[in-house]
Amino acid sequence: MSRTEPLALQWRINGLEVAGLSWGQPGEKPVLALHGWLDNAASYSLLAPLLVGYHVVALDLTGHGRSDCRSPDATYQIWDDLPEVVGVLDALGWETFSLLGHSRGAIISGLVASTIPERVERLILLDAVVAQAVDEKKFPEQMRKFLRDKSRLQAGSSRVFDTIDAAVDVRRERGLPATAARLLVERNLCACPGGFTWTTDARLHGASAVKLTTGQNAAVLQALVMPTLLLMAEDGHARHSEIVATAQQHIRDLTTESVAGGHHFHMEQSVAAVAQRIALFLK
Repeated sequence: MSRTEPLALQWRINGLEVAGLSWGQPGEKPVLALHGWLDNAASYSLLAPLLVGYHVVALDLTGHGRSDCRSPDATYQIWDDLPEVVGVLDALGWETFSLLGHSRGAIISGLVASTIPERVERLILLDAVVAQAVDEKKFPEQMRKFLRDKSRLQAGSSRVFDTIDAAVDVRRERGLPATAARLLVERNLCACPGGFTWTTDARLHGASAVKLTTGQNAAVLQALVMPTLLLMAEDGHARHSEIVATAQQHIRDLTTESVAGGHHFHMEQSVAAVAQRIALFLK
C-alpha cells in the first residue's frame, strides 16, 4: 500500500463505533488529526501523505463520516467527543503524541491538550483556536436556542440527492475545490431510497446548550504548555485578527503564521507548503 492510500480503522469506544483513516506506519512519530464541522477524516487525505515519517491517524468525530451518531438524548458540545478521542489514543497505545486540528477540530484539540497536557508533545491548530465566547448573562437565551433546535432537528429528515455529484456540488458552492469536496462528501454519504443522503447527524446544525465564557476560553489556552503552531488562512475566517490576538495573549509557546488560501487551505493548492511547515514544526 502506498502512503497516499489510507488504512481504514475502527474502534469501539464507550459503546460507540468510531472510524478513522491512517497514513504512515505504527512506530513512526504519532499524530492524531481532528477534522472540522461537517467534515470527516478525509479532510487530511491530501495533507497526511506529505507528512513522511509520521503515523497520522485521522478520526471521524461522532456524528460525522463513518462514525456512530450519538444517542437521541445526547448532545454535540465541543467537549462531548473528548472521552472517545482519549479512548482512541489509549487503544492506539499512544502515551504521548502530537495533535493536529482544523476548525472545530482545532477547538476540540485545544480542549484535549489543555486537559491532558502531559501527553501532548506539540499542537497544530488550523484556522481556529477557541469557540466564540458567549457572555454568561446570555445562558438562558442560549439554552432556549438549544431546546428549539434539538426538537426541530430530531423531527427532521436528511436531504436526499439523486447522485453523488449533486451532493458534491453543494460543498463546491461553499468554496471547496472539486477534489476536496468529493473527498469529504463521499465519506459523508450513504445510499438510501431515491439516491444518497448524509450520514452526518443533523443535530450538528443546532445551537449548543452551553457556550464557554471568555474566562473559560482563557483558562483553556493558558493550560497549553506545549509548543503550539497556529496557521491562519489569508482568505479564511472573518475573525482572523481577533483569533490571533486571543491566542497570542494566552498561549505561552506560540508560533503564528498566515497561509495562502481559504478556510480549507490544507486541502487546497497550498497543501504542500502547509505540510512542509508542519513537518518543520514537528521535528
